[in-house]
Amino acid sequence: MKQKITKMSLSHFFAIAVILVLSVSCSRTKPEITYGFMQLVLYQGDSRPQERFSFFIIAEDEDGMENLDELYLYHDKEQLRWKINSDEWVSFAKDDKTWIGTRSIAVMDGMELPRGVYRAVLVNKGGERGERLFTFDADVRHSFPELEIENGIYTIKSEWPSNRFICYDRAGNQSSTIEVRSLTGSVSQLNLPSSISSVALWAEDPAYFCAALTNVVNVR
Repeated sequence: MKQKITKMSLSHFFAIAVILVLSVSCSRTKPEITYGFMQLVLYQGDSRPQERFSFFIIAEDEDGMENLDELYLYHDKEQLRWKINSDEWVSFAKDDKTWIGTRSIAVMDGMELPRGVYRAVLVNKGGERGERLFTFDADVRHSFPELEIENGIYTIKSEWPSNRFICYDRAGNQSSTIEVRSLTGSVSQLNLPSSISSVALWAEDPAYFCAALTNVVNVR
């Protein structure tokens, strides 16, 4: 009887040892936020431009992007919080980096989005968290831009340092972007694909985290 108890104890010991080894080899790792930013975007309105805010981060997780679950944005001083689930956020790749976030940061009517320090928190499906602080100090320095297209000629009124055309197909889907090198010119010289039926002007001031988007204008 003593011999059987000893063998069972050794068996349990080795089983526990294997579990410990597996636990170490499968240890959970925190997701990382390598960079984060917010941007104020002005949209053309009926009487005046409408303010909206975008929030994006560069995210990394050793188990892959599909392991990421929730993204939070906090302004601790004003006790504000936004939550973006993985099935809600926008994801895109640029320069071999994956960005995730939203273009729909909202505030209560009549309330301005506070400037200052924000805290981003990224949570994966294992419950591990990574966070990063960043500063949002958007400052609109230019008048809202204007875009007109008539008789095959486009005319832009813009003081913004960077201007691009966002191109849309007949179904209204965004197709491509084109950097604008001249504030006036022939639409034909843009060499737009035949599928493009309209464009909007995206004017940006990257140094001050601001941009403006005009209404779409038909090009055909």
